[in-house]
Amino acid sequence: MNDKHEKGAMQVDVQLVRDLAALLDDTNLTEIEVEDGDRKIRVARKVGGGAGVPAYVAAPAPVAAAPAAPAAPAVAAEAALPAGTLVRSPIVGTAYLAAEPGAAPFIRVGATVKPGDTLVIVEAMKVMNAISATTGGTVKAVLVDNGQPVEYDQPLVVIE
Repeated sequence: MNDKHEKGAMQVDVQLVRDLAALLDDTNLTEIEVEDGDRKIRVARKVGGGAGVPAYVAAPAPVAAAPAAPAAPAVAAEAALPAGTLVRSPIVGTAYLAAEPGAAPFIRVGATVKPGDTLVIVEAMKVMNAISATTGGTVKAVLVDNGQPVEYDQPLVVIE
């Protein structure tokens, strides 16, 4: 590499980008962003890429916040869910369908639940948060997989 750098040019830490890309693989996230002073690095995986090989893009984060995307796709996706009460994640984290690896899942499609029954655990910052049924009924759909990252307000279970 050339020892001379343009004044004001961003110095990219290639190892950091590689480490962030590996972190995406380890956590099944689609993107991650780090900030160090004025330097921001965002690494994102293309979703639905070809041949099952993830593609990574390192790019500076936008300076101004982008306008929020319209909620129509999320509303349309939720309209396709079975009728019933949606139980949503109250936090960002990792969903677990059983108390520990190898244990029976808390719920299955077709199971009857009553208010207060544990449906899913969402781990956030090493804290296990039990997500309980708010209503009784029959489980119509479990919308997450064991170990799947979940977002705030993401539907987890449908109860009818």
